[in-house]
Amino acid sequence: MKQFITFLTIVLFSANVINAQSPCKDGICVVQFNAGFNEKNKVTWLEELTDCTIKNIDIMTDAAAAGKYKIVVVPTIVIYNDGEEVKRFQANIMMTMEATVKDVQHAIDDVIMEGF
Repeated sequence: MKQFITFLTIVLFSANVINAQSPCKDGICVVQFNAGFNEKNKVTWLEELTDCTIKNIDIMTDAAAAGKYKIVVVPTIVIYNDGEEVKRFQANIMMTMEATVKDVQHAIDDVIMEGF
């Protein structure tokens, strides 16, 4: 029983740490991680998304962000729901995003439907 309580405490603590590191706390939020050197490949259609908030993080000006959010390629689009990552879209080897506005909106809509 003592081991179970210890395990549960670790799991709950880990979940709180992960959520505390999220750039978004409430609701559905879409974050684009990019870098100044890749500005020409930034995703320009994020403002077309509905039912979410939008944030942009430049990993060159926020150097800790790449490691903190496990960004391995830019641009990367991450969808968060109440601080928890639910979907990630990463650029291809040419550092361009292949996901479309429809792909990301569909993922947002799925998150909304899961709430019912």
